[in-house]
Parts: sequence; structure tokens; C-alpha cells
Amino acid sequence: MKDFIDLIARTFLSFIFLYEAYDSIFYFKKTKEMMTDYGITWNQDMLLVGVIIFLLIGGILVLIGYRVGLGVTMLLIYWIPVTFIVHSWWQYPEEMKRLQAIMFMKNIAITGGLLMLLVNGAGRFSVKRLFATTNVN
Repeated sequence: MKDFIDLIARTFLSFIFLYEAYDSIFYFKKTKEMMTDYGITWNQDMLLVGVIIFLLIGGILVLIGYRVGLGVTMLLIYWIPVTFIVHSWWQYPEEMKRLQAIMFMKNIAITGGLLMLLVNGAGRFSVKRLFATTNVN
């Protein structure tokens, strides 16, 4: 049962990042406008393309369970700064603080899930395990 739940958890964790990569590609111009709103104006195209690559590679590695440590690290390099920049609830007007605090805490919980994955590994149902148990002559 644990192995199956590890697979489900990896799938759920990866989907939020893969969806964010899709959203950033599909709404590239609007994403750049949001970056400007948050004060990120330096080399936006390079940063956004880099983020999309990190989200795609990290999300796929977590999903398939191969090189999970690398995938989690790539996702955390993006996720932690974005959490503090976008959902800095302490800087919002009073009527928006509650929602932003909830979003901030959600991102912190996702960070916790990624850290657990980093420490515990991908589990039995992973490409890494498949490669390790396959006898190729």
C-alpha cells in the first residue's frame, strides 16, 4: 500500500508543476506582465524560459521517479522564491491578507511534500527502481 501511495503522491506533486509550466507557456505574455507587477523586470524572457524548463524537467523527473533529487531541487529553486515573492501576505492590504496567507501556507505544505520526497526517494513504482531491477544482458 505504501508504494502505491508514494506513486500517487509523486503524481499529485508533479501535476501542479507541470500545469504551471503549461500555464506559463500558454500565457507567456501575461506571465511576463505579472512578473513586472511583482518587480521582476531583469531579463524576463530568459528567466521565464528557464523557469518553464525547470518546471517541465523537475515535474517529469518527479512524476516518473527518476533522479528525484535533481527534480525536487529544480522545483525548489523555483518554488521557494516564488512563494515569498507572490504570496508575501504580510505586504498585502488587509482584505487580501487572509487569502494570500492561505496560498502561502499551501505552498509551504507543497515544499514539505517535496522535501519528504527528497529524503525518502521515489519508492518502488519508479523508473529508477525499474532500471535497478531489470537485468539487461
